[in-house]
Order: sequence, then C-alpha cells, then structure tokens
Amino acid sequence: MPVELTILAWGMVLLLVHIFAAAHVKTKQYGTKWNMGARDESLPPMNALAGRLSRAEANFRETLPIAIVALIGVVVAGRASEWTALGGWIWLSARVAYLPLYALGVPVVRSIIFLASIAGLLIALWPLLPF
Repeated sequence: MPVELTILAWGMVLLLVHIFAAAHVKTKQYGTKWNMGARDESLPPMNALAGRLSRAEANFRETLPIAIVALIGVVVAGRASEWTALGGWIWLSARVAYLPLYALGVPVVRSIIFLASIAGLLIALWPLLPF
C-alpha cells in the first residue's frame, strides 16, 4: 500500500482525536444531558480549553481536504514519490504537534508548526500541479 494512504489513515485517526478531545471537554463543561440532547439551547461561552480544542478541530478540518486531494491524487496519478511521502509525513507530524500546542495556548510556536504543515501539504501537492 502506498505510504501516502497510510499517512491519510493516520490523519483520520487524528481527526477522531480532535473530535473526541473537543467533545470531551465541552461535555465536562455543559454536561452529558447537553451532549446527548439536540443542543438547541443557548449556552454560556465555552471555557478557554474547550474553545481552543474546538478551534483546533476546525482548523484541522479546513486543511484536511487539501491533504486528502494531495495524497490520494499523487497515488491515483502515479506521481507518488519519496517527496510526496515526506510532504505527507511533515503535514501529519506538524498536525499532531499542533493540537497540544493549541490546547495549551502556545502562541508563536503553534503558528510556526501550522506553517510547517502547510509546507508539507505543498510538497505533497506539487507533483499534481501542471508546471
């Protein structure tokens, strides 16, 4: 199996970690009744940790489609290489590091790690661009 697909599989595991981390902290704040209900009621603002985990999840979901297109795309197009694998691993590693940094509220390093993840995506996506 191409390594790019393995990277994506781990990316999906990371998505689940994002979803459950944010949900767990929100449930601790709002209660299990809220979690199991329709969630229609107005609620007070999320606490700082819940807010950061929710924003980290949203950020991951914004860039995940790019990773999916890049990593599946190079496999389908027969353009996978050591470079696309490296780009994928950079993306995934940076995204793994990003979550705890965001949860802890670390400002500048978190942004640098985010940029590293974007660089990894661009490395993986590059072979699909018509240059």
